[in-house]
Amino acid sequence: MEESPLHPFELHNYILLNLGGLDISINKAVIMMWVVVGLISVLMILASSARQLVPGKLQSLAEMMVDFIRGMILDTMGKDGMKFFPLIATLFLFILFCNWLGLIPGTYTVTSQIIVTGVFAGSVYTLSVILGFVLHGLKFFGILIPAGTPGWMLPLMVPIELISQLARPVSLAVRLFANMTAGHTILAVLFGMVVSLPIYIGVLPLGATLFVNGLEAVLIAPIQAYIFTILTCVYLGDAVTLHGHSEHAH
Repeated sequence: MEESPLHPFELHNYILLNLGGLDISINKAVIMMWVVVGLISVLMILASSARQLVPGKLQSLAEMMVDFIRGMILDTMGKDGMKFFPLIATLFLFILFCNWLGLIPGTYTVTSQIIVTGVFAGSVYTLSVILGFVLHGLKFFGILIPAGTPGWMLPLMVPIELISQLARPVSLAVRLFANMTAGHTILAVLFGMVVSLPIYIGVLPLGATLFVNGLEAVLIAPIQAYIFTILTCVYLGDAVTLHGHSEHAH
């Protein structure tokens, strides 16, 4: 039987662990998350420990990354949003490196698991809601009323905005999960064609595999990390400004 293209997404426990009824077993996804955290930590430590007036390649790369993330925050939340820089930077780099490392044959794409993207999205949205109530109290319900909405449209706009708010974590999680899963499924199908077809025909799906893999690495992986992060900035910014109702938190 031909191997299913969804086989690369299967997880098998290497070490069975249980904590108070909670399954915390070690599998390939857990190991990949450890690798990603370790790699990012090492790169950032090396870049910061070798700081020079004339930056080297690693320092320049780190500075470009910091400037890019700072730009996202300033464009969506303003200067007050810089307090969230550690969270935004960690989220962006973790998703980006998970997407990139998952393209290496034999590894695992952590962001292809809906439970992972769901936890990220749910945590981000819950944080934005808590932040909104902490800063504004009950006035935070004003987020359901876009600025400038006439009174006669409130019965229509409030339900629409409520549905929009509830859909935010769902769309945020599904978007990243679906894009990474779809891309890797296509790669699995193409690679299966390469190894199953005669060599004079298999060269065509081989070329397509290399093209799709390059497209994933150069465009899809960074873009999906950017979209997830920029929407996180937008949601946190909305919690601070209430859709533009206030310029500063009270």
